Amino acid sequence: MTKESESAAPWWREAVIYQIYPRSFCDTNGDGIGDLNGIRQRLGYLEWLGVDALWVSPIFPSPMRDFGYDVSNYVGIDPIFGSLEDFARLISESHELGIRVVLDWVPNHTSSDHPWFLDARSSATSSHRDWYIWRDAEPDGSLPNNWIRAWSDESVWTFDELTSQHYLHMFLPSQPDLNWANPAVRDAMAATLRFWLDMGVDGFRMDVVHALGKDVTRDDPEELRMLGHTPLNDVAVTHEYLREIRRVLEEYSGDRVAVGEVYLLDPSRVATYFGRGDELHLSFNFQSIFTPWRASAWLETIRNAENALNPAGAWPTWVMSNHDNPRVASRLGGQDRVRAALVLLLTLRGTAFIYAGEELGLEDAHVAPDRAVDPGGRDGCRAPIPWSMGDHHGWEENAWLPFGDRASEFSVEAQERDATSTLHVARRLLALRRVSAPLRLGALSNLHVEGDVLIFDRVWEDDVVRVMVNFAKSPSPIDVSSGTPLFTTEELTDRTQLGANAALIVEL
Repeated sequence: MTKESESAAPWWREAVIYQIYPRSFCDTNGDGIGDLNGIRQRLGYLEWLGVDALWVSPIFPSPMRDFGYDVSNYVGIDPIFGSLEDFARLISESHELGIRVVLDWVPNHTSSDHPWFLDARSSATSSHRDWYIWRDAEPDGSLPNNWIRAWSDESVWTFDELTSQHYLHMFLPSQPDLNWANPAVRDAMAATLRFWLDMGVDGFRMDVVHALGKDVTRDDPEELRMLGHTPLNDVAVTHEYLREIRRVLEEYSGDRVAVGEVYLLDPSRVATYFGRGDELHLSFNFQSIFTPWRASAWLETIRNAENALNPAGAWPTWVMSNHDNPRVASRLGGQDRVRAALVLLLTLRGTAFIYAGEELGLEDAHVAPDRAVDPGGRDGCRAPIPWSMGDHHGWEENAWLPFGDRASEFSVEAQERDATSTLHVARRLLALRRVSAPLRLGALSNLHVEGDVLIFDRVWEDDVVRVMVNFAKSPSPIDVSSGTPLFTTEELTDRTQLGANAALIVEL
């Protein structure tokens, strides 16, 4: 391929997308909660780090029972984060730096405070009644089905006394599910997409987008009910809805991207949500978050991801942590493993997602019961980013969650000063990826394991880059006599062995 064909790739295929959980990123007004102006204030840091795009977790008006994933207005900004004008400035200033902005969109459910639901529950004949999913109890008084909601062993159905029917909610009772079978709902949600696209957003991360279609007549298998219904919902009509969503994005220029949270257990089922190139552009592969730190396990995860997408031709994604799951440092332990995991994340074929703080090797915070606020028990991985080494790490004393252990040691200020820090490792990796066509766009080949070392090549035209990751707690034998080292997580003193939990990138 020519350089022209390389540059013609959609931006999101080459991108490293940086997830910002706004409450925990940077506070500029002293209320202990991060805000949009805090993101704007740190754009210089993000440019210096070398990311290509920001994914901003929900900033819509919300009662915050699920911290923004319970939306009460899809076309506004919650005042705790700022204003529409602040968001417009964030888009403009990000674009000036060459950084795209992807907005978190929550299409499956609203808040019970949303005007649509307030009207829907007011009467069985209200204009918005069919915008949600209502059912009578069965003749014997039992619930419409046996589904279990997230974070609980409770039913997805809540009885509403005013109209004597049950409504469906796959998450909290305060998060009623929208009825996407109603064309009026689909039209209204398409209008919310156009509102933000008109403002200039570059795409959307779409929350539990596989759940839009529902078949409430079908019970879940008893042996799987403990999982909750969310990872079991896989209904054919959802693909029709996704094609409609895709057509809305294609009304706009600039390769606007649809990134789906398709939280299904089978990668081959996830792959169907790309359709025939007419549904999602990208879908998260969550297997990497749950893969044990073993070379053989990672070999299987990578093969499964590649096999699920080929020959369909869809583009993979890789993610190591996010706002719903423990951070890499807490899950794997040790900064050497964090750095090796960063190498995997940024060298595998696909679009990479970095969760804010991952570049610092942050650990989860220990949140005491009296400080816990999240209904899903995810507070630890949402602790604030420590910007400085002082007592409050660049925040006011009343930050909404406590900081992780050793926050000063892992702060941006401390790591910027230390050229050997995890932050500088991440920055060097991002810089290498940016100038390396094989690492951004190349094919994946020669995937295998030698002892405890995972090895694969990335190939673009005549350029071949080899990646080696040692999963062992001791040095492992390697052979790089025919390659030129491009990057290593520790000093390479011997070309015949790779250090414990170390990673190496060579050009062949």
